[in-house]
Amino acid sequence: MHAIRIDRTKPLAEEPRSGHNRYHPEIPPALEIGEGEEVVLETRDALDGQIKPGATVADFAALNVGAVHPLTGPVFVKGAKPGDLLEIEFLDIAPQPTAFSAIMPGLGFLRDVMTEPFLVHWKIREGWATSEQIPGVRIPGAPFMGVTATAPSAQKLKEWTAREQRVIDKGGMALPPDPAGAVPAGPCALTGLRTLPPRENGGNFDVKQLTKGAKLYLPVFQEGALFSTGDAHFAQGDGEVCVTAVEMGATVAVRFRVQKGGAAARKFMAPVFTRQSYFADPKVAAPERFLGVMGMPINAAGEIEAENLTLACRNAVLNMIELLQERGFSRSQAYVICSVAVDLRISNVVDVPNYVVSALLPEVIFGD
Repeated sequence: MHAIRIDRTKPLAEEPRSGHNRYHPEIPPALEIGEGEEVVLETRDALDGQIKPGATVADFAALNVGAVHPLTGPVFVKGAKPGDLLEIEFLDIAPQPTAFSAIMPGLGFLRDVMTEPFLVHWKIREGWATSEQIPGVRIPGAPFMGVTATAPSAQKLKEWTAREQRVIDKGGMALPPDPAGAVPAGPCALTGLRTLPPRENGGNFDVKQLTKGAKLYLPVFQEGALFSTGDAHFAQGDGEVCVTAVEMGATVAVRFRVQKGGAAARKFMAPVFTRQSYFADPKVAAPERFLGVMGMPINAAGEIEAENLTLACRNAVLNMIELLQERGFSRSQAYVICSVAVDLRISNVVDVPNYVVSALLPEVIFGD
């Protein structure tokens, strides 16, 4: 069994060979595996263990925001080349026993009106999360990884840094490269991309449907793909509106396949995913599979229209139309299918500047 083990009592900076918190093509892999092999990755929570049980809102002032999203990896997948698609199958996501949620002033969808800090500590037992801070409520578990990504190429690193700087120049909210708190230190810290927004390589898209059994398809930009994951959530509502879910450390098992030339042949560059779920009625035993594709507020010129939820919706529908055309439907047929069968979900409205909308298509409509 291949694995990357960590010591969750230590921050990532004390175990830098196990992971990173910036995206850069030159971060060396922590592990190399073959296609079809299973790997187990232990992950830290999104704030790198800074919010411990017993912490209070007074501790927010001392948070090292540069340490956000400690990711485990990268994993070098043999045979993966630029232009391929990396299939990631989530075999299991096992939660740690404690978690947190927080309102942090200046962050979140309602950051203009929700200005008072608030902290919730969760205990995770037998598939439920409960908290003394929200008595009388228990949250059912549906663990998934909030951040999953491949590495950018040197060219994409340059392009994406420049376009996010243009968002900042226009008065939008985005985070430029910053070496403070970066792992690994050195040249990668100076120019590495921050992990807050999702991008074409995946990242912090916070799509709650990516639970155990889901398959995610990400484009490969670097040899070996250089896969990383982290920011596990025990549960989350679509939108993640206060900027945190039930944030936890986790142990995730994944398996990789490589679709040769899959990304190069596709007309759009956005994550695609599938999952098998079951009907809510326990009397119905038939499994239900769905196909999903994400949309972000990136226009046809490759520029970010920051926090433009309408554009993210539009791109999700256009990307689903392209997927249906790949299955042999005409563009008009695909558009009608989207109208009568596809559900649009606001996956997150907080990971600025790139909100995410997912389009979900139940595959039962295709019969056998």
